[in-house]
Amino acid sequence: MVSICGPLLQIISGFPTVEISTTTPLMLASLSMMMSHGFKSSKQDFNFGPWKVTASKNHIMKSKDIERLAEDMNMPSLPEMLFGDNILRIQHTDGYGIEFNAVDALKRVSNMEDSVKVACAQEWQESRADSEHSKDVIRPYDWTYTTDYRGTLTGESMQIKVSETAERIDMEKLKAREHIMFFDEVLLFEDELHDHGVSMLSVKIRVMPTSFFLLMRFFLRVDGVLIRINDTRLYHEAGKDYMLREFTTRESKISELKNVPAPLFTDPNEVAQYLTLKMTECEKLELPVLQTHTADNKVIE
Repeated sequence: MVSICGPLLQIISGFPTVEISTTTPLMLASLSMMMSHGFKSSKQDFNFGPWKVTASKNHIMKSKDIERLAEDMNMPSLPEMLFGDNILRIQHTDGYGIEFNAVDALKRVSNMEDSVKVACAQEWQESRADSEHSKDVIRPYDWTYTTDYRGTLTGESMQIKVSETAERIDMEKLKAREHIMFFDEVLLFEDELHDHGVSMLSVKIRVMPTSFFLLMRFFLRVDGVLIRINDTRLYHEAGKDYMLREFTTRESKISELKNVPAPLFTDPNEVAQYLTLKMTECEKLELPVLQTHTADNKVIE
């Protein structure tokens, strides 16, 4: 158990408007995640109040399994590094919950031509006309693996109800110094787009005495073309009978980021604040039952 505050807390929380002054190269972060997520299987369970968080990390899927999955999804190919057995799950003792996994995320990727994405691909091809791989990238599907996945609701007899809401996650509360009872991060997939960018999906969670906060981030950088970030934030306060889920899409063409230092392009935590906000959707995830909590609104352990 650790207490995290200041700059490190900003990174974990994924706040797009609060950044640190140094840049962490995506390559190093990706390598670190691969070492911990890709080549050493592990499973962590953390119980708090009526909830249990499970973070399961396994090896990269074998080629034959990836090919079989791609065929089932009717897609020409899937990400180079696909962690099909990696899962981050939040489950209530009554059986319902929400989980985040790569397979369900990839089901939200278009396997048909899309005019916006194809135009982007064509622009990328023109900028890389001399590359021997450039022609291989243009496929009749979304080769960037862009997904608007927001998690998979679980439960049989009891289900979480989702509805639109005007209520927002209180980021000021998340900036406050509070004891971190549990933290973990799970990589779901990554692809280097033929060495001309990156497409990556990961999810992380931190649990405090009075709440938990989750960030799933899809990060896309197509060199010379664009940068896109799809964020799903999930927040729950002990004692409340609902979670808040916010989904945002930020995107800018590289030509629109002329005043942004190029080294920041590799770090989603740094570049997010410069991208244009394209969409925000806020949802209330109503729980079937109230959480168990103490009089001072803290989770009972």
